[in-house]
Amino acid sequence: MFERFTRDARDAVTGAVAQARAAGAGAVTEEHLLLSLLDGGALRPLGVDGTAVAAGLAAARRRGGMSRADEEALAGLGIDLSEIVSRIEETHGAGALAAPAPRRRGVAASLREVLGRREPENRHIRFTQGAKKTLEQSLRVALGRKDRRIGALHLLLALISRPGPVSEVLADHGVTYSTVETGLAA
Repeated sequence: MFERFTRDARDAVTGAVAQARAAGAGAVTEEHLLLSLLDGGALRPLGVDGTAVAAGLAAARRRGGMSRADEEALAGLGIDLSEIVSRIEETHGAGALAAPAPRRRGVAASLREVLGRREPENRHIRFTQGAKKTLEQSLRVALGRKDRRIGALHLLLALISRPGPVSEVLADHGVTYSTVETGLAA
């Protein structure tokens, strides 16, 4: 499948790995793919403020990745998610509901910690199931449009088509499937 990726799409995938490493994440997520697309300028032609999108992603991460639909469902049950987040952060610190830091396994990792050695930059970082599905969806999007190659905007369309905090944050900033398709046509 990766032989179909254009240079900008390949850069987005490798950039997502770099984003995950920089964040200290144990895996590449859909959020890392979007942050990489932002860094690569894929949303610039759409007039999207990358800083605001990144802030929206950080807010979703702070809520433990719950979407507003999740928050509304909980509110319907009389549960105030923002109150729960505030109380957890009072006890455990800011960002306590964000994804946990990757766990290091084995004696060798413990020795590296004790000796103060860093992990090698080329260590393998896995992709989450959601990130893998996004890459698969980008192929489906390209095939559905009868495009021979998968570009960064195909990745963006795939991110938008998958429900969750990433597509919700994009929608909040006016990035919809139709606006991105218009960008693809240009």
